[in-house]
Amino acid sequence: MVRLRNCVVVIVVAILLVAGSLAIPGLADGGPNHQVRNLHFGVSGGNVNDSSRRFCCSGTLGSLLTDGTTQYILSNNHVLARSDQASPGEDISQPGLIDNNCQIPPIVADFTVASPLGSNVDAAIAQLRTGQMDPTGFIEDVGIPASAVQSPSVGLSVAKSGRTTGFTTATISSINTSVNVQYQASCGQGKKFVVSYTDQVVINSSTFSAGGDSGSLIVSNAGHNPVALLFAGSSTTTIGNPAGPVLSALSTSLGRTLTFVGIGAPIAPIQNLKSEMQPLVRGVGGDMQQLPQRAADRARAVLEVHRNNLMATPGVVGAGVGAAADNDAEGAIVVYVDKTASFRPQFGAALDGVKVKVVFTDPFVAF
Repeated sequence: MVRLRNCVVVIVVAILLVAGSLAIPGLADGGPNHQVRNLHFGVSGGNVNDSSRRFCCSGTLGSLLTDGTTQYILSNNHVLARSDQASPGEDISQPGLIDNNCQIPPIVADFTVASPLGSNVDAAIAQLRTGQMDPTGFIEDVGIPASAVQSPSVGLSVAKSGRTTGFTTATISSINTSVNVQYQASCGQGKKFVVSYTDQVVINSSTFSAGGDSGSLIVSNAGHNPVALLFAGSSTTTIGNPAGPVLSALSTSLGRTLTFVGIGAPIAPIQNLKSEMQPLVRGVGGDMQQLPQRAADRARAVLEVHRNNLMATPGVVGAGVGAAADNDAEGAIVVYVDKTASFRPQFGAALDGVKVKVVFTDPFVAF
């Protein structure tokens, strides 16, 4: 029998061994449908070999891609490919091992390819087995996404559906963000290592995601357009790879062009969103206060001058472009500082005339 202890590992949510039985705390806020057999996406799943002597791990089967003839499940490298360790053809299950008492659940897909860790995305695909999941790409609590990718912007209202926290909404806090993310070689054990990323999407929220939500597709609220692939974070942040680079990297790995399976709805121009936006997912209303492009471009230009020095500063785990703390319409350089580090760096109020906003967080880890 596999013994599980109260532990959070790379993509596993805490499981307790209580009186000889398994108790799984914290069901998704959209209900238990995210952690049981479900034909939709945005639910529990993973590689059936993602286990060790003491732990089993799972993440989220986020969405559906196609190369025009074949459909593939999209999730993270560390969910489907076991952090570069999987071989093509390995079984992918839904739900994941963690939601089936570490026993083999129903097999829904076969691992196909991953973009290697270090390629600036944490992404992989698995060829869908016929009849095992919804071929329309329907995401639990969200619906069928749009097929057109939307570029991330500061202040954009977004949503996701994932294994652990279910359906949640938030706004993007920073873009063009460099981050250092910690991984572990095996499920719950093995050497820890850090992978650096650039141009990432960061959401500052303690409720948007948690361990086990890795692989979720982050979509826009204004049209369900794919924006980013969730792969990491902390207790107060979520990090995603922009959807465009994810498609490009996976298409290169596969050798064929991949697109999202979804509705071919156009993306509303930013200038029309305030008057025309009708959020398509539940629980969100109001106008989106997005950072003007000119303000974002100015902050980005200054960040590029100082990015390397900022990321080399002890205690800094991320640096990106966001909005000033006192003015949503003014750009800022957002510096993420590890609040657990022994050294606490100090920063001035501005760099080259652009405000600096410091955000204290736990270390970033792959969920």
